[in-house]
Amino acid sequence: MASNRPAPTAPFVPSQRQPETFGYGGYRTDEGPWEEWNPTEESLAPVRGRHRVAKQRGGGLARSSTVLGVGVIAAVGAGGMASANTGKPPVSISLPDLPSSVDSLLGEGGGHHATQTALSSVTTTTTATDADSSASSADAGEALRSRIIAQAEQQQTQLDVKATAKAVAAADKAVSDAEAKAEQAAAAKAADAKEQAQAAEKAQAEQKRLAALAKQYTLPVVSYTITGTFGQAGSMWASGYHTGLDFAAPTGTIIKAVHSGTVTEAGWAGSYGYRTIITLDDGTELWFCHQSSIGVKVGQKVATGDVIGRVGATGNVTGPHLHLEVHPGGQATGIDPMTWLRGKGLNP
Repeated sequence: MASNRPAPTAPFVPSQRQPETFGYGGYRTDEGPWEEWNPTEESLAPVRGRHRVAKQRGGGLARSSTVLGVGVIAAVGAGGMASANTGKPPVSISLPDLPSSVDSLLGEGGGHHATQTALSSVTTTTTATDADSSASSADAGEALRSRIIAQAEQQQTQLDVKATAKAVAAADKAVSDAEAKAEQAAAAKAADAKEQAQAAEKAQAEQKRLAALAKQYTLPVVSYTITGTFGQAGSMWASGYHTGLDFAAPTGTIIKAVHSGTVTEAGWAGSYGYRTIITLDDGTELWFCHQSSIGVKVGQKVATGDVIGRVGATGNVTGPHLHLEVHPGGQATGIDPMTWLRGKGLNP
């Protein structure tokens, strides 16, 4: 907001008479014209205080000083109102005291022009200062905002990097675990395959061995029915359980030597009826019991498949059958003949 400019006045000319002056009814001789006063350093009193004005001798200088004072007041008022409007603290303005020589040189018109120039300069300076302050504040705010955004982006980037590294580590661990499990499964599978292969080889070897033994061993009876197995409990046996393997067949059925050996016994044996014992090369004794007839003698060498007697029902029996017992090493207690025969490649 600016103050109203003062109305321009005509320059004062001393030789001209005014038809009417302020405060008087007519022209007065004591109003002038006066002589021009040129101040010097000796005639001027030292300037003290604020806004001291040199001695005036003409009305033009007085009016110029008045106009200059009004302009200063207007400028100060405008600056205060501008500060109030902008919401910022007021800016203090100090004007130096002007010597009267400057005021006299300016004249009435010059004083008004100087006042306007001073007012314009103060207003422009205040506006520029406010603009610079606002620009500085905006620049500072923008710089702070940019720093905050940059820090946030940096932190987010760090979090993203950590999350990515964690995900990569988890993926690598999962892959490693999967590979380890796959390797373990492959190793286990290979081990199983190897075991199966070894088992197959072992079984094949056993089959070959049994096939070879089968050529050396034979079943004692060709046509038969298994009616009693080893270990059966019953009161009909003196030991309380069955001690051999029974091949039921009609009386007179041929009995063959299971393996080659030597006849160590041939004759009556009480509850066993007619019995023949063949001792093998490893010391195992084979007992052939309940025969109806014996076809070999003690000390005779027999081979696999030789006829040694015939099926009968002699001794403690309920019907015709061959009772076979196996006694390893000639021991009194026998073993299961079924297991022993299968170990030789035979399947009763």
